[in-house]
Amino acid sequence: MPKTIAHKIIEFNQNLHFAGKLPNEFRVINPYIDNPETLLVMEKFYHTYYNDSNQRKFMVGINPSRHGAGVTGVPFTDTKRLEAVCGIPMKTAHTHEISSVFIYDMIADYGGVKKFYQKFYINSPFPLAIVRQKSNGNWVNANYYDDASLFKDLKDFMITTLKNHIALGLDTKEVFVLGKKNAIFIDKLNQEAELFNQLTVLEHPRYIQQYKSKEKQLYIDKYILALEQESL
Repeated sequence: MPKTIAHKIIEFNQNLHFAGKLPNEFRVINPYIDNPETLLVMEKFYHTYYNDSNQRKFMVGINPSRHGAGVTGVPFTDTKRLEAVCGIPMKTAHTHEISSVFIYDMIADYGGVKKFYQKFYINSPFPLAIVRQKSNGNWVNANYYDDASLFKDLKDFMITTLKNHIALGLDTKEVFVLGKKNAIFIDKLNQEAELFNQLTVLEHPRYIQQYKSKEKQLYIDKYILALEQESL
């Protein structure tokens, strides 16, 4: 019996490990190692919404934040929305992540989590959280492209990861890239590895929530229009 996409995603996450070098001020957080409950809620999420073998469209983020998938194991999903919208409570952590707010408001307008996740798969070229140590010793969220040396150290791993995402059963004709700066680097990876035919760029949820909140509905409509054009 062929594996469902849920089984493939769960195996992918269970085997996630980055052992490469990093610039001194950066480190990687692997939630599947740090918190045993992350594996449990992640498995429940994918068994609930991806328990089939249907091909899906790919939405590509940057890398998880410490408060979203860096805790729940589900991209753009904090513990609030994991429980309130997806019906999966998490007992060992309680997080709020602003990108998750936008994504789930957009999903609600799209038609709900069941309809959305039947058609789309969200993940990142670097699917583990990255943090950077500031001069005062505090650790803050970081993006894979924040530092040229960091991007260089992660590039080969990200190309391999994108290929592994595609192998889950994704449509490569068009990929939806979240974030304009992210798109610059995804385009570089795509030119080297020839992964996708077309990149469609959408504003990143964090940018919308932080700087364009008054126009949020316009961005939700923009997302849905772009996604529906290719999912009909």
